[in-house]
Amino acid sequence: MITEMQNRPTLGQPVPDETLRLLADSRDRAKATIESPKNSNWTEAFFERYAGEPLRRRQALSFAYALENEPIYLFPRERLVGQVYYLVPGAGSPDLQGCGDSRWDSYAAISSVLRRQKQEIPELARFTRSFAEQTTEPSWIWDGEPIPAHIGWHWDWILAEGIQGMLERVAFAEPGVDDEGREFLEGMRIVLNAMGTWADRHVEALEVMLSGQADDREQKRLRALIGICGRVPRHGARTFHEAVQSFHFSYSATMFENPGGGNGPGRLDYYLWPFLEADLAQGRTTLHAARLLIDELFIRIHERVKHEGDGHVNTIVVGGTHPNGSSAANPLSRIMVESIAGLGISHPSVYIRMPDDMPTDLMHFAARDICEGGNRAQIIYDKTIVEALTRAGIAEEHARMYMCGGCMEISPQAMNGDMLFCGFFNVAKVLELVLSGGECLLTGERMLPHLDKDLTGFDHFEDLYTAFVAELRRTLELTFRQLDIGSEEFAKWRPHFLTSSQVEDCILRGRGINNGGALYEDFGSTPLAIPNAADSLSAIREAVFEQRFIAATDFLSTLKRDFHGREPLRRRLVGLPKFGEGNEEADGMAQRVTRSVCGIYEGWTNRLGGRMKPMIMSFMMAAPIGAALGASADGRRARAPIAQGVTPQSVGMRDGITTAIRSACSLPLEMFSGGTTHIWDLSPDLATPENVRALLEAYFRLGGQMYHGDITDIPTLRRAQASPSEFPQLMVRVGGYSARFVALDRAIQDEIISRRRHTA
Repeated sequence: MITEMQNRPTLGQPVPDETLRLLADSRDRAKATIESPKNSNWTEAFFERYAGEPLRRRQALSFAYALENEPIYLFPRERLVGQVYYLVPGAGSPDLQGCGDSRWDSYAAISSVLRRQKQEIPELARFTRSFAEQTTEPSWIWDGEPIPAHIGWHWDWILAEGIQGMLERVAFAEPGVDDEGREFLEGMRIVLNAMGTWADRHVEALEVMLSGQADDREQKRLRALIGICGRVPRHGARTFHEAVQSFHFSYSATMFENPGGGNGPGRLDYYLWPFLEADLAQGRTTLHAARLLIDELFIRIHERVKHEGDGHVNTIVVGGTHPNGSSAANPLSRIMVESIAGLGISHPSVYIRMPDDMPTDLMHFAARDICEGGNRAQIIYDKTIVEALTRAGIAEEHARMYMCGGCMEISPQAMNGDMLFCGFFNVAKVLELVLSGGECLLTGERMLPHLDKDLTGFDHFEDLYTAFVAELRRTLELTFRQLDIGSEEFAKWRPHFLTSSQVEDCILRGRGINNGGALYEDFGSTPLAIPNAADSLSAIREAVFEQRFIAATDFLSTLKRDFHGREPLRRRLVGLPKFGEGNEEADGMAQRVTRSVCGIYEGWTNRLGGRMKPMIMSFMMAAPIGAALGASADGRRARAPIAQGVTPQSVGMRDGITTAIRSACSLPLEMFSGGTTHIWDLSPDLATPENVRALLEAYFRLGGQMYHGDITDIPTLRRAQASPSEFPQLMVRVGGYSARFVALDRAIQDEIISRRRHTA
């Protein structure tokens, strides 16, 4: 395996000419106006064509009708057939959010969730308004509305067995389920057949094209495609080309049902490699031909979002281990990373999963990806991730099959529902409200009217900390209750038969995801600003309760005035020890806050018996979360961005990256069962493969889970801000994902520029 990987082209080598032509064709298509009839077809079918059917059958038939009638796209020079566009007019999720037709108000899941939330948890909406600046990002980020996504499924079942095999699975399970289960299995049967009908329409279109084609080479290409598409996905794939085509059909159809951002193929190299390995052994293909096919697949994935929507984040993971713990890295792992780096695309994104023993060749390749991959590199360490998952109740053999759904949301592939990433929680805002007696420092609004005292009412620091944790628990559990409501409504109104048919153990149980069908029904959300809260608590303990160089009354009034007229005090607070500097007390406070937050998650069981999982990454939220915060006790001014994930604040990394890494890895990272990221931005002079490899090895051996970061220098970013037309494809690491810098909101650009760049 190592020899084959070393013989592959390295990062930075030219992209094949054939691929460049396909990429140019794709970009030209993206300029055209494309609309989908999905919303209108689904709506017409649900409210008219099948209105008299029982609910479950009505839901299945309506989705099937929409899929079967989606347009068929055939492109020149293609070796993969089929395309579905997501981020275009008409391509929504009526069962989740409606589509502008008022009839959906009584049937769309989110409408039902919001009605129940208003009735059952009225205080939630008021509180979550203060989570993030409300003019920067879509409203779902802070209004408490859970958005399902970030799931992976067993598309490999269809590769191996075809739709026919899936239908046999459904038939086998039918005698063992109850009446509700039989209704659900019937829905699966309907949508699986609809996928087959949709694929058949491509064969018909190819045959029509062939009948009018005089060119011998084109006739040969079309006949080959007709042969491949005539077999898959109805039957199991026999070759690598058939496997990639089967994946493309089945994955596109499932995303048509469940197009949420963060849904991803997961372990693409793992499940495709056996087909390629067999073809190579039989002399049916070459690694170069495989690279061309993978290039085309990734171009199609990127085109599905019209070369935009960088935050949609369809993620694959490569490398890693088998369920028994042995390395699963293979030549296809490297091909996929090289392809994404060479194409300069944001979809799919790719994680390199580093096996427990960190193989030398793979570690070196990962380091080169960080240095040469255009700020797309994401490296993740199996040992620490598997430890966190098993600690949270996942069987080890299942934990070793984990994937990243979207930015980094960890779950065992095809074994969990799709409520793994349902909102952000602003830990530092809770602290602000406890200090102020429930009053938002920015607006003066009473966000928590039940709080009866502010900072001046606490005689001892431990009393303040106890009050902070109590309010953390109360407010976090409000959001957990809301997710239980969400899962009930999602189970009723968006059964997602096709997705569920590919998730263990939905077929055997006759239930869908989020309704007790999945093997694991864990939920997750993201508590942010833990480093900010920890540094603020350290400063309060020092300034008010220990050194007592400022009275509580004066301190609180200073925060309300955003340090106006108190710059010497602010600088003194900034100079206090921070998390990230190796200071035992400051790092200890960050560890304490982490345990408090994660302990609340661990203490909650959802309505399905699953767990609440904290997963830490900032997505694009460092700026908007910070913009909702007043001045903080660590010397941070109002509205300034928060720290990235659990990376120390920039001001807390004054002693360099190695000290910061030691502090960061001193946190109980094993408690982040949904994964946790660190952002380590490096200056170009430090970012050599040798230096990065040493940093990676040290970081992972100290317990780090995921490595992200930028290496673009600040002057380049400032030039891109000033002249965006000159840098249209400049990619940067935002938080949990990479995006084109010039397409980002100005506040997010400024946050990226403001981060500490670690130098040599």
